[in-house]
Amino acid sequence: MPVLKFRVYWEEDESVYRDIAIKPNQTFLAFHQTILQAFEFDSKHKATFFRSNDNWQRGREIILEPDNQSRKAEPLLMADTMIGAAVKDPNQKFIYLYDFTKNWVFLVELIGVSKDENSKITYPAVVRKEGLAPSQYGTKGLVGDKLVEMEEKYDLNKEGMDAEGFGEEGEEGEGEGEESDAMGGDEFGGGEDSY
Repeated sequence: MPVLKFRVYWEEDESVYRDIAIKPNQTFLAFHQTILQAFEFDSKHKATFFRSNDNWQRGREIILEPDNQSRKAEPLLMADTMIGAAVKDPNQKFIYLYDFTKNWVFLVELIGVSKDENSKITYPAVVRKEGLAPSQYGTKGLVGDKLVEMEEKYDLNKEGMDAEGFGEEGEEGEGEGEESDAMGGDEFGGGEDSY
């Protein structure tokens, strides 16, 4: 059976992505669960897919669970919709939206099709990870290796930081105060109050 390979980009930073291999007869529900696992998100929130075009416009919606919203076209359900049924062209794109409050948006693009599946892999599978996944609930939940990885990526080490967490690099005004006093005033005029 063929295997579809999708690249799932985080919309805020396209250098952060996961490649996911999935069979055409697997559902969008399985795809949704694999995306959450790949980006280390929990499954506590609503999600939806939109079929999309090359301009990333939202098309037919594939929802997680039935709702009462009115739409132009009846949405499909993730659990009932096979991946292969929604792929209409060799560069098929989808938009994946997770947690409608936080509005996590991922751009999903078909990047390859393999003729045969790998017997050593259980599909769907994350086959490549690039970049540090965004933290679903901010840095508060980061511990251990994940925190170290975040510190290294964004150079958040404590060396060279003052008590408020600011570095000394690029600070202006060092030593200028003494110079202005020696000239008989500050930057706004004379040395004595004249009002």
